Amino acid sequence: MADQPADKKFFENLSGAGKAIGVLTSGGDAQGMNAAVRAVVRMGIYVEAKVYFIYEGYQGMVDGGDNIVEVSWESVSSILQVGGTVIGSARCKEFRAREGRLKAAFNLIQRGITNLCVIGGDGSLTGANLFREEWSGLLEELAQSGKIEEEAVKKYVYLNIVGMVGSIDNDFCGTDMTIGTDSALHRIIEVVDAIMTTAQSHQRTFVLEVMGRHCGYLALVSALACGADWVFIPEYPPEEGWEEQMCVKLSENRARKKRLNIIIVAEGAIDSHNKPITSEKVKDLVVQQLGFDTRVTILGHVQRGGTPSAFDRILASRMGVEAVLALLEATPDTPACVVSLSGNQAVRLPLMECVQMTQEVQKAMDERKFCEAVRLRGRSFENNLNTYKLLSHRRPDAELPKDDLSCSTNFNVAVLNVGAPAAGMNAAVRSAVRVGITEGHNMFAVIDGFEGFARGQIKEISWGDVGGWTGQGGSLLGTKRTLPAKYLEKIADQMRTNNINALMVIGGFEAYLGLLELSAAREKYDEFCVPMVMVPATVSNNVPGSDFSIGADTALNTITDTCDRIKQSASGTKRRVFIIETMGGYCGYLANMGGLAAGADAAYVFEEKFDIRELQANVEHLTEKMKTSIQRGLVLRNENSNENYTTDFIYQLYSEEGKGVFDCRKNVLGHMQQGGAPSPFDRNFGTKISAKAVQWISKKLKETYRKGKVFANTQDSVCLLGMRRRNLLFQPVVDLKDQTDFVHRIPKEQWWLKLRPLMKILAKYKTSYDVSDSGQLEHVARHSPKEAETGAI
Repeated sequence: MADQPADKKFFENLSGAGKAIGVLTSGGDAQGMNAAVRAVVRMGIYVEAKVYFIYEGYQGMVDGGDNIVEVSWESVSSILQVGGTVIGSARCKEFRAREGRLKAAFNLIQRGITNLCVIGGDGSLTGANLFREEWSGLLEELAQSGKIEEEAVKKYVYLNIVGMVGSIDNDFCGTDMTIGTDSALHRIIEVVDAIMTTAQSHQRTFVLEVMGRHCGYLALVSALACGADWVFIPEYPPEEGWEEQMCVKLSENRARKKRLNIIIVAEGAIDSHNKPITSEKVKDLVVQQLGFDTRVTILGHVQRGGTPSAFDRILASRMGVEAVLALLEATPDTPACVVSLSGNQAVRLPLMECVQMTQEVQKAMDERKFCEAVRLRGRSFENNLNTYKLLSHRRPDAELPKDDLSCSTNFNVAVLNVGAPAAGMNAAVRSAVRVGITEGHNMFAVIDGFEGFARGQIKEISWGDVGGWTGQGGSLLGTKRTLPAKYLEKIADQMRTNNINALMVIGGFEAYLGLLELSAAREKYDEFCVPMVMVPATVSNNVPGSDFSIGADTALNTITDTCDRIKQSASGTKRRVFIIETMGGYCGYLANMGGLAAGADAAYVFEEKFDIRELQANVEHLTEKMKTSIQRGLVLRNENSNENYTTDFIYQLYSEEGKGVFDCRKNVLGHMQQGGAPSPFDRNFGTKISAKAVQWISKKLKETYRKGKVFANTQDSVCLLGMRRRNLLFQPVVDLKDQTDFVHRIPKEQWWLKLRPLMKILAKYKTSYDVSDSGQLEHVARHSPKEAETGAI
């Protein structure tokens, strides 16, 4: 973490010396834009480029003057947690005309800016690409009119453009998530959770209108995340006669003692004839047909406001750094690119390929080719829609699959939670139960993990039993850390007694160890020769085989929110450093990513060894920082990062060494990181990964059913379902043993360690940055309908 001599080769390859980068935000604002601006500025300065703010978007570029200002490191201090965009955004008619672009080119040339980082939607990015294409012609015109010298035309002959998509609607093809989408989902879910309590009190129906004039992503994912009864989106209009179908479903739910109904409407929702479906129309229909007490809530610009989520801060920071690298590496032959997210990777895609596909979606909707529109939105969108359809409506028993193989007997599938509670576990259980029932299985809930299993705490669980579970924190089934090894015989007895044909385990490292033990016990107990699958759920995010675990995002948001409040408390006192201890066992994921999201000066983790010299160097770094206008510090420490350099030790060291310069405070966040309502990401991730796990179980049951019995004893019948880079993969747990550090309960290789230099660079440390994943310009993938069933989450 200390100031290190920068890798010479790194600087030789990526020096921005003599280059000037302009950064602007355009179109609608989105939470996380400021994090992107901060990353562009600091990475730009880090590689010795000049960086300029262009205030008020393209309007500021056209007007010039004080709208284009060179900025320093301190200029972007304290903006990470601020919503909106501090450099302003405006629609600009002038820039749409060549005359306006001529003025903009002149203003950029005056400051030597030939590298533009544009953060906005598809309109803003299309405008940037046109500007780039016209650049040489604009310069020649300026030279002919005598506004610039011929020398300037030769010197500034090329304009490089890199885009980042800032849009809460997630309406840009080519990226899984745009900056601001996750934060907008946070606002929506906060409102839905609040509304659900009042709706239950009065047995009300609520119709919520969310943003999304051309894209139904927010409506669709929020419907998944709260278990809405019905959702209307522009890409997938309801079938003819939807009015009656919706009313039947609402009345059936009331008959099953459900005290509330939630209907979510995207503002651009349409029917199959391309006619608008408004929230008022839906409300009037419910009142007239059913007589239910119904209210409409239009969320409007609330969705754009507020502080950005941890996900958006990290996404925007990664994209901002990648954008600067792309600008430095650009050549005259490189097309304008947009930095996108694919699974867990930042990738570069040709800007106009993405814009073209985005326009194709609208064209498909205009022509009423709705299946094509959904496919063009990408695998992630299609998976969301397919999962919602699976979970939202229970098919009549007569329509449930009856497999010839089952001899008219449905399979029994048990679900249990193992390990510490994690937000999102309940969403995962709900999804597993409902998909299992849809697949024709009998679903059983095991109470209190393997311990409860041994005691026979097993009960059949129905579709209605898991209603309203998505927004509940903790584990409603109950969970314990106990491993199955000492209860093997009793668990085998219960498997036999209840005729359990498959097992789904939702949990953390103990769940992984438990499956390894059950797999090894197959030699002795035939009862364990059934398909078993694990879905990772732990705030520590320490399960091998998956980049993400259910619950980690919620914990990360808790840490980030706490750090924001702590930093705010320091803004009045000045010269104060906070030492904060996070959970995670030996896994430093929460400390590292929390540090990146909160703008920490240092984050101590077990995976990257540190000594007293480094601690001393960090104190000196903070001492220098106190001489600037940023007179506060934030240091995170993972709970087991070092047995000797404890949180108390670091606090005392900083207090002693900082005497007369700054004072210290410490906070141990503790179990608050495990509590609270799950974040939209955890609800959505838990829902989709569980659905996929149960579908895998169904496939394995059919494969292993022979002569009236399920018998599965191959390694690939005990799997962990995890997200690796860009895809969801089923991996035999035995194969993961070589990837596991069992002593410290962590994977041997951690993907997020690649992001450690990112936090250091943004905190003004000199360090090497691994660019091995960068620099590859890819093409926009067009997937076939079958591909949606595999891979992306």
